[in-house]
Amino acid sequence: MHTHQTAKQLSHQGFQEARRIQQSFLANVEKRTLIWLAARTPAWINSDHLTALGLLAMAGAGAAYWWAGTNRLGLLLVIVCLALNWLGDSLDGTLARFRDHSRPRYGFYVDHIVDMFNAFFLLGGLALSGLMSPAVALGLLIAFLMLSAEVFLATYTLGDFKISYFKMGPTELRLLLSVGNLCLFFWKSTVHIFGRAYKLFDVGGTLGISGMLLVMVISAIHHTMKLYRQEPIPVGRPLPAEGQKKLPFSSLTACDPCGNGRQDSARDAEFARGPGDHGYRRLYCTRDSFQPYDSGRNHGQ
Repeated sequence: MHTHQTAKQLSHQGFQEARRIQQSFLANVEKRTLIWLAARTPAWINSDHLTALGLLAMAGAGAAYWWAGTNRLGLLLVIVCLALNWLGDSLDGTLARFRDHSRPRYGFYVDHIVDMFNAFFLLGGLALSGLMSPAVALGLLIAFLMLSAEVFLATYTLGDFKISYFKMGPTELRLLLSVGNLCLFFWKSTVHIFGRAYKLFDVGGTLGISGMLLVMVISAIHHTMKLYRQEPIPVGRPLPAEGQKKLPFSSLTACDPCGNGRQDSARDAEFARGPGDHGYRRLYCTRDSFQPYDSGRNHGQ
């Protein structure tokens, strides 16, 4: 028990979970539904099982779209897969919190890595089906990844994890896609705009691309301004030492860590060992101060 508590404390040390912002049309109803389902979920099912269900369901949706290119029944199968994806993708986190089994870092990482695969499966299936042009499907994937990157950066820098925009969240998008499938199944796959025929999903996909890029740009501007207000350019900070000012700021230069403005010998400048280091680090002068450069750590190794 002591070992388990120590490991759990270490896993959360220095980590603060971001504030979730969910303001979609169905947010309140969905939350109550998920809590009701979590209370009745069998004990042998855990959040990882639900995450896997969501991933497999979206892979199934992509395959069903591919099949829909030759058999419209695939459109109905997509709706079933989207419902299963909602169950797995939405209930996994609720179940973990309901049972007090939260793993915030693991959950955030795995959930959004799975989202990347889900988008690839779904849009890949649409592109292969012929119901959507491959160029539009690729544009949707790129726009989704760009918006996701902005959300993740904002989550890291501001501590706010925004799930919905303009009252539209993942659940509303699944419902909208399901309605589109029903239109294709019972109606037709083309629409006429200004006298020209377009694929229904191409029109919807183009609107989706425009919407996601607009949200991404607006959010990027808003968050940049907010971060700048929190961290403005310092005013009145003392200038660097005279010796350091002579160093070219446009390149990294091995230099004297004591600030004497002289270059060390090749051997002394190349390596310097700091307290607590697990290896040797090069010392470089940067614009503001001397910084250690670790070729392994700074490149994700």
